[in-house]
Amino acid sequence: MEKPGSTAGFYENLEVLRASFAGRKPELEATLRDPAIGLEGHVVVWNTGISLHGPLPGCGKGGTRIREGLTLDEVRMLARKMSVKNAAAGLPLGGAKSGINADPRAPDFERKYRRFVELCRPLLHENGGPFGGFGFDIGAAPIHATWCCETLGSLRSFTGKPVELGGTDYDKEGIAGLGVAEAAASLLELHGEDGAGIRFAVHGAGAMGAAVIRYFAATGPRLGALGDPKYGGTWRFERPLSAPLAEALATQDSDRVMRLLPVEGTLVSQDPNEVLFETADVLFPCALHGVIREDNASRVDARYIVEGANNPCDFAAYPLLHARNIQLIPDFIANSGGIIAAYIELTSDIGPEENARTRRKVELAKSTTRTKMRENVARIERCAVTFDVPFRDAALYVALHKILYPEED
Repeated sequence: MEKPGSTAGFYENLEVLRASFAGRKPELEATLRDPAIGLEGHVVVWNTGISLHGPLPGCGKGGTRIREGLTLDEVRMLARKMSVKNAAAGLPLGGAKSGINADPRAPDFERKYRRFVELCRPLLHENGGPFGGFGFDIGAAPIHATWCCETLGSLRSFTGKPVELGGTDYDKEGIAGLGVAEAAASLLELHGEDGAGIRFAVHGAGAMGAAVIRYFAATGPRLGALGDPKYGGTWRFERPLSAPLAEALATQDSDRVMRLLPVEGTLVSQDPNEVLFETADVLFPCALHGVIREDNASRVDARYIVEGANNPCDFAAYPLLHARNIQLIPDFIANSGGIIAAYIELTSDIGPEENARTRRKVELAKSTTRTKMRENVARIERCAVTFDVPFRDAALYVALHKILYPEED
């Protein structure tokens, strides 16, 4: 595909890429049932061509969603999104997703989960199929890694495992949040800004937001505002956080946080969404989708936005933010730390015993996330500046080009 020579050429090419991608069908989709126990689950592998020259040829990967009412259409949509995220992360890895239509809290769920894993066995990459295996998503719990690995008699088809099972424990380690923090730090560096003196705001202090606070503050910036319903709304901080409050936020120690917040912060609103409009250098929306919209984008008072949540900005808000010179790193670039860690689990030859003793795989996942994020942000920045387009459009162009023309990258 010819490279664009102008902004108009860029958008012409982007529309060609979008149309081609929209016309693609998944390479594999399967509905797996066992009527005897009321099991229904789905696996979709969207693409694998991008992986052919990597260490996992013919493989697509994504997590496992578990909820009542889950449909094949939903899993198909998620697999499609994973193909873009994996490509944007710079990984030679296709996109996939799996899911189980069940209540993960039900007494018989273990039986259903293990049966689903067994039915998926022929599809797994380790057995010659295109499906890279299981992982964490909505409804998932740490015990699922044990169930899966025991059922398969293998550690190779579940990612996010505990360290003692040869995993990176990426949820516990907050590696997705590390990636978001690193994306922001990289963007600041590209603009010649030092972390010292940078004020940031976080919407949502769950697992993602807590990890962002932990890792981004470690590079020099200070938390200036925080919004979360479990902490009573939106808080503003005029001075750097004390070590005890910073640790309590990072570890999600809610009781301790609530004791310290009134001492160190000011409650400016009982609405946690008001943090989105606090004055900040960097805003991290890390909670819900669609919180920045066409009708409120003009209220955003940040110079940079780095999306930690999935789709926190409505599509109509992006050009409005760009018109105000607010640079935004989209979710499929910024929050790819989890899939980078999963890729390390799938490809590293560090054994479980050594990993449990040294945590080498954990540290490799973190260092790879930092390296990949810096490479990806720099690549997207060059494209955005060259063609004078929003960062999100540049990121989508790069990702779709990798998927559709892997031989050119």
